[in-house]
Amino acid sequence: MALTKTINIDGVDAKFRASAAVPRIYRIKFGRDIYKDLRQLEKAVGEGNEEDSDLDMFSLEMFEDLAWVMAKHADPTVPDSPDEWLEQFNTFSIYQVLPQLIELWGLNVQTDVESKKTSQN
Repeated sequence: MALTKTINIDGVDAKFRASAAVPRIYRIKFGRDIYKDLRQLEKAVGEGNEEDSDLDMFSLEMFEDLAWVMAKHADPTVPDSPDEWLEQFNTFSIYQVLPQLIELWGLNVQTDVESKKTSQN
């Protein structure tokens, strides 16, 4: 079951979707493991405080790629590259958007686990 959430980024409502297809799309498009990247991003962002974070350029790129995949998955009219998609926004804070994407992904994983448990009983 896919979950969708709208997040306001720089005054623009952007839809994001989390489903079982996202890890595959991410892996095919970027050649990386979404689970490892999410763990790394969570560690880098820390408690969401910019002063205490450990974000480097690669972490920012991972965030942009992840956000784009989830946005493209929610809305097929999203441009075909992260760069084109990001053009619609002014500068925005990763510290405001990433926690919401992580929460959406966590709810998706939680929903999958719960449905597997109930289907086995």
